[in-house]
Amino acid sequence: MKPRLRFAALLGAVLLASCNLAPPYQSPAKTLGILPVSFKEGGRWQPATPASTLQRGPWWRIYHDASLDSLESQLIAANPDLAAAVANYSSYKDAALQLDAYLFPFVSASGEAGRFQVSTKRPLRHIGQPNYSNFHTMGGELRYEVDIWDQLHNATAAGIALAQAAAADLASVQLSLEADLANAYLTLRELDNDVDLLQQTVTAYQHYLQIVEQRHVDNIASGLDVSQARFQVDAASAQESGLRAQRAVYEHMIADLIGKPASAFSIAPKVTHIAVPVIPTGVPSQLLQRRPDIAAAERRVAAANAEIGVARAAFYPNLMLNATGNFNSSLNAPPLVTLPVSFWSLGASSLAPLYEGGFLRAQLAQKVALWHQATENYRSVALNAFQQVEDALSNLNLLSEQYGHQQAAVKDALRVQQLGFDLYQLGAKNYLEVIVDQELALQAEMLLIDDRESVLLASVSLVRALGGGWTTDRLPGRDAVLTLSGMDPRKPLPPAPQP
Repeated sequence: MKPRLRFAALLGAVLLASCNLAPPYQSPAKTLGILPVSFKEGGRWQPATPASTLQRGPWWRIYHDASLDSLESQLIAANPDLAAAVANYSSYKDAALQLDAYLFPFVSASGEAGRFQVSTKRPLRHIGQPNYSNFHTMGGELRYEVDIWDQLHNATAAGIALAQAAAADLASVQLSLEADLANAYLTLRELDNDVDLLQQTVTAYQHYLQIVEQRHVDNIASGLDVSQARFQVDAASAQESGLRAQRAVYEHMIADLIGKPASAFSIAPKVTHIAVPVIPTGVPSQLLQRRPDIAAAERRVAAANAEIGVARAAFYPNLMLNATGNFNSSLNAPPLVTLPVSFWSLGASSLAPLYEGGFLRAQLAQKVALWHQATENYRSVALNAFQQVEDALSNLNLLSEQYGHQQAAVKDALRVQQLGFDLYQLGAKNYLEVIVDQELALQAEMLLIDDRESVLLASVSLVRALGGGWTTDRLPGRDAVLTLSGMDPRKPLPPAPQP
């Protein structure tokens, strides 16, 4: 091969070879240091087998409540905030698809047809040339940018990473809404238990009132005792109405979460005792793969890393391949296929920055600063996730202890109430003392229900802190991201993924 040909071949190989200018990507998880082998506040909520974790799937089934299962399914299908998060993810997918398109040639075509008149007084007019002629022009152009410095590939990689972050954001929104619904439902059911307790209390107080009234008829009790007993009945009835008002608020909240008007939705009252589930926590290092917000933060670090490569490539010349063609014909001339007038061009162009007043350096410095910001945001999100797990675990442990103590307190208060009323009937106590005993017993029972609710809500908080069974393998891959979303606004986007 001649020296000039060898040089040209070598130059072409160098130009066409890709050179990635993005820094080698390293997971920001390394910035967290060595993580502990277990959660500090685990207690009885952390199983002996560290590998045991919250299973994937509908996490709310651990409460074994069919109504909650149904409501959660309705939330996934119809919640407007969740649908908005789906649309947000779709927009990021389509933005990544737009960036990916620049890796392929752009081909365009043009055409023109018309009719023109030639003046009869035109100089040098050919003899026999018609006064009117038709013309037809067709053209085409091909443009392709050779991605020498991987600028386009890095831009696409950044777009894909941002779309994956949006997918993780979608999972975070979904988990948050599911947890909000579970909290509202569990609170509503505990209010049902409160209302049932007050109804039983009103019935008991009415029984006491009848006894006091009979004693008053028999001149054993005073009218003051009757008034005090009647006050107890009225006060308990008023408290019951207040709880029903609270229940209505949570019922309306649930309607909003499942995408239904509050006016057209109701949940029948039901007395139920939902068991507090044992929730496996796994080990702290697994939390990095199980929290969608941590995954979103990591993907944004990856996007910022790729953007540095895009900014670095801007310092170097680009290479554009161009091809154009144009074909003209006249309908009064030979047939179009003869192409009487045509031209074409094929070539390459390059553009390199020579002086831009420091713009490219400032742009690169900005991308590096954004990478540092994304990395620190990752650390913040991850550390906050560990805090939330520890908070939930400590709450479960301490609130469970409180619930156990309150159970004992209720037994004592009920015994005091009964003994106090027996002493009243024997004349050894006045009725004001009986009222105090009754109030203490009622408050103890209501606190027991509230403590049980607190433990259940703490278990939901732990599930949320652990990611609800989500794992990073649910993030969409490149092929899943680079798929076109719906283009018809009249058709809904695909629903949110099922747990």
